Amino acid sequence: MLEAEGIAPSALTPDLAVELGCGLPTTPKSQIKIPNLARLFVAHLIEIGVATRPALTPAKAERQQLLANFESYLLGQRGLSPRSVDHVLGFAARFLDHRFGDQLLDLTVLSARDVVAFMEHVIARKTPYRDKTLSTHLRSLFQYLFAQGLTTTNLSLCVPRVRKPWGARLPRYLSPDEVETVLASVGTNPRRGARDHAMLLLMARLGLRAPEVMAIQLDDVDWRSGELLVRGKGQRHDRLPIPSDVGEAISRYLREERTSTTTRTLFVTHRAPNRPFKDSQIINMILREAFAATGVKPPTPYVGSHVLRHSLATHMVRSGASLEEIGDLLRHRSRATTMIYAKLDTDGLRSIAQPWPVVEAAR
Repeated sequence: MLEAEGIAPSALTPDLAVELGCGLPTTPKSQIKIPNLARLFVAHLIEIGVATRPALTPAKAERQQLLANFESYLLGQRGLSPRSVDHVLGFAARFLDHRFGDQLLDLTVLSARDVVAFMEHVIARKTPYRDKTLSTHLRSLFQYLFAQGLTTTNLSLCVPRVRKPWGARLPRYLSPDEVETVLASVGTNPRRGARDHAMLLLMARLGLRAPEVMAIQLDDVDWRSGELLVRGKGQRHDRLPIPSDVGEAISRYLREERTSTTTRTLFVTHRAPNRPFKDSQIINMILREAFAATGVKPPTPYVGSHVLRHSLATHMVRSGASLEEIGDLLRHRSRATTMIYAKLDTDGLRSIAQPWPVVEAAR
């Protein structure tokens, strides 16, 4: 396409690449966003010195400095993961572009009307819109702006919530037998069964999140005391006891499959050079393969790693565990987060349900 347009790679800019990408044919169900791919291509050309980074206008320089300060706040004070920071910054940049365009920022004029208008703009592009991260990330931006004195009011209080049907709020889970079937199937893989079994067992027995499994280091396993250091959300570190079957699974993986000597990360890729995983999508892939092999039906069309964490909590609450015990194991910061599992305690809810007032209804 560059040859047809008579454009040399050295003359490409992000805006020009996006403009060219928007002109290429695509389908509504295409998974590849060509303008985004074009922007990444230009960033690569700039990095290797083929293209020149365009000069920043005063408005873009001001916006870049604001986002850089916001990024430092998210990493240093909020303790978000780099992936979450990228998502927050993406929504922040989109909001600033939508409200101010190419003009200099005047954050003091922001109002609730601007917040609602942006959310309507985003939601209108995807119907129905059920992604709650839009509201969450916007609140983070406005909380930061208010804390820094850049806005006169705390606009995070006026960010609407994204509607979500009540039934969709219940955690999706597997029965204990289904969990054991999935674990047994994963362990039989002749190439990477020990690694995959150990990763899923950590989630099924200790309720670890997928990124927490990916972050485990060799030194985090204290074999003498039988404890595991968990690097959780918000730079929070906790110690959990290692069940015997989890310890045996990790030991088997270290003895039989792990050959890397270049990293201290516990779980690494099976192929050379055996590096740490760049994200936790490997867990979702392992689960999809296990569901297909065993015939176990996943509780939702999208197979997410949280299903094992939800299954553990649901089994605990139905076995009589208190919400405090579940919250401690799952390392919830707020009891309100744990309360959602009380809705799944069918026997407990039935015991406190009041009988239907048949006599009164007859009158």
